[in-house]
Amino acid sequence: MVHRPTQIIAFFSRLFTLFFCLSLLFPLTPAWAGKTSRFPLYTVIVPNVIFWEKVYGTYSRRQGILHDKNDLSIIYGVVDLVDWNTPAAARINKNLIKIARRRYKGILTNLGNGKKPRSREEKRIAAMFAHKKHGYKKARDNIRLQIGQKDSFRKGVIRSGAYMRTIKRIFHQYGLPPELAYLPHVESSFNPRAHSKAGAVGLWQFTRTTGRDFLTINDVLDERYDPVLSSRAAAKLLKKNYAQLGSWPLALTAYNYGRPGMVRALNQRKTYSNIFKNHRTGLFKFAARNFYSEFLAALRTARKMEKDRSIIRDRPAATFTVRLKGYADFDQIRRFLRISFTDLARLNPALQHPVLAGKKYIPKGYRLRLPATPSFKRRAKKLGRRFYHARQIRDRIYIVRRGDTINSIGKKFGLSSRSLIRANHLNHRGLIHVGQKIILVPRMAGRHKNTIIILQDRAKHKP
Repeated sequence: MVHRPTQIIAFFSRLFTLFFCLSLLFPLTPAWAGKTSRFPLYTVIVPNVIFWEKVYGTYSRRQGILHDKNDLSIIYGVVDLVDWNTPAAARINKNLIKIARRRYKGILTNLGNGKKPRSREEKRIAAMFAHKKHGYKKARDNIRLQIGQKDSFRKGVIRSGAYMRTIKRIFHQYGLPPELAYLPHVESSFNPRAHSKAGAVGLWQFTRTTGRDFLTINDVLDERYDPVLSSRAAAKLLKKNYAQLGSWPLALTAYNYGRPGMVRALNQRKTYSNIFKNHRTGLFKFAARNFYSEFLAALRTARKMEKDRSIIRDRPAATFTVRLKGYADFDQIRRFLRISFTDLARLNPALQHPVLAGKKYIPKGYRLRLPATPSFKRRAKKLGRRFYHARQIRDRIYIVRRGDTINSIGKKFGLSSRSLIRANHLNHRGLIHVGQKIILVPRMAGRHKNTIIILQDRAKHKP
């Protein structure tokens, strides 16, 4: 069902007007911009920041916000959705949204054809366009859906307690503002196993392409999943962005859009405000345009939730690291240290499936993270030569021939297509070409297989 919150909308309208006026007088008030002007609230993005604050702090995943994708001050209505965990929820919610969208399109079409508004709903929508430059018919094709995130954002604030202190310390070492430590609220909701459809993973949502500039990413290690290592990488990337672009609004936008594109935009438009208002390219779309606004909204919402005594944030795990002096077998090490497979894998999320399955060794020089207890420290000191190997286990390689498919290769060697796609970083269709080298990863067995599947499933779902 669709809310018709005339009084609520009127209240938010008055609130927006008041805030807009205050922003003109005090554009860098501490509540929004922090202690300095490093993160200014430009007048042009005030409606966007307010919108994202509602997304993060007011509306839950059971609510869909229908709004104008270019002018975020225009909210047509909020659709009540069924719980996403109920059977057929996706189909039901899709229909509910479709009905509401069709209704608002009809109203905009009628108003665009010169029909006078009669119902309370029509008058409310007409009032929102009283001082807008664009017309009803153009707006009709700009209706966008945004699912609320209050519940998932709250979970992110809880999770952030385990990482925030470490991230702030790392950013301080790189001379970066502590406010930047809140960026994972926008990227991953502080879920270190977060995984996007575009292949970005971890707290900081690095893609393989960008991640390889700062991290080790291969079939043995993927440091994007390690909160500490990926935070250092994020610090380096943000510092590079700032050094080249000269302001944090631009540097943060470049985190999403890419530094080269942002440099070109700055050369053309000269200021952040001009870029926000006028820059239009095939890649600079809704996400990139709103990224800085989302950051400001997330920063304010998170700080507000941190003051809520009913929210108990996670505490950092007490750990220490031991540097491995050679290649080591994961299972042999964990048995000697007397730590469960699940716990050792969880503490060392950069280790990939072949290592966990015993088909590859933990690489030489890797800093193994362990619980900081006296017993683990004593046993770690006893790790000697007998645990180390001089060389890494070699891959079994197959060269693709004419007529091969990923399925036929899997059947030939008794392997699943899924494991081959994952090990060789292929797309979801498993496309291959003649002459390509395919790494053959054997099937995993026993409880190790089950544990790996659990870890893999966690990585699939972004909060």
